[in-house]
Amino acid sequence: MEKVNVLITGAGGGGVGEQIIKCLKLSELSVYMICTDIGRASKGFAEVDKGYLVPKADDPRYLEKILKICKSEGVKIIFPGSEKELSIISNYRALFESNDICLGINSKEVIDVCMDKNKTLDFLEKNCIEIQKHWNVASHEDMDKIDVFPVVLKPSVGGGGSANTFVAQDKKELELFGEYLLSIYDVFTVQEYIGDPEHEYTVGVMSGQNGEYINSIAVKKNILSGLSNRMKIPNRTGRAELGDIIAISSGVSQGRIGKFKEVTEPCKKIANALKSKGPINIQGRIHNGKFYVFEINPRISGTSPLRAMVGYNEPEMLIRERILGETIQSDFEYREADIVRGLSEILIDDEKIKNITDFTT
Repeated sequence: MEKVNVLITGAGGGGVGEQIIKCLKLSELSVYMICTDIGRASKGFAEVDKGYLVPKADDPRYLEKILKICKSEGVKIIFPGSEKELSIISNYRALFESNDICLGINSKEVIDVCMDKNKTLDFLEKNCIEIQKHWNVASHEDMDKIDVFPVVLKPSVGGGGSANTFVAQDKKELELFGEYLLSIYDVFTVQEYIGDPEHEYTVGVMSGQNGEYINSIAVKKNILSGLSNRMKIPNRTGRAELGDIIAISSGVSQGRIGKFKEVTEPCKKIANALKSKGPINIQGRIHNGKFYVFEINPRISGTSPLRAMVGYNEPEMLIRERILGETIQSDFEYREADIVRGLSEILIDDEKIKNITDFTT
């Protein structure tokens, strides 16, 4: 099989780019991996065939450098490894497609809706999908409308890995965290905190480039483990149905992987309503027998290597369909298993770092 040249951006820092590299290493496909990052001390550079230093995604030179790498390396498909790069590459997809470079991403319409949590919640509400109470907050007065606790405060755009996400158990905490978020964002999202940490899921749904459903998979998350929670605090609300501990996932998900039809079936309907044409990842909890959606990430998941380990390899599916022209069998079988994560170390060889091509100038 002829090698497929693949570019993975943002390949360091434990982000999605690194997870995509893990998936491709598990794949049966023959791939030549090129990665980019903004700093030399990137784990991705130690694990791929060739690496490039590039400017940050918001740098005016970014697109020019990425396109130049693609042309010089004969790249067939790009996998953006960070949300900022995903957004920019999505907006300029015509530039890449005109140069016969495929994008391993969803449609612009899906990305635009799902990259903004307020737009996502509006979409879910309009499509009669279960969501908890929520508010858009752009001023102190908006916080006065919030009439239930606890609540989760998070950025409307960005905030990957639960960055700048807080739980307020009362009005005083709401005002404290809310004022802080208003000092750095024009608007942020507040959602009612529901359910207990034992019933949280991350669900992947893959759709074909023409919108047809391919398959779905779920991780029943263990968010109380050390790596997997961003926040873990005693429940002081008196609401026993929320459990003794209020917890927010860190984004480093682990747990039981399987079909879990109680969550994959409603998520399949969400993908259909979105007219998804690629990977999406849906976060939510089961509460009172219903699956409530927190947010939708319109990209390959940070749990993608866990999924690949049981036979559900999202980057491989995208290459097979979009580059090799294969038809992916719908609802193909994969294993169910418990998968846990830990820390690992990697030595970044000085000689390899010397061979990294610097495209930042």
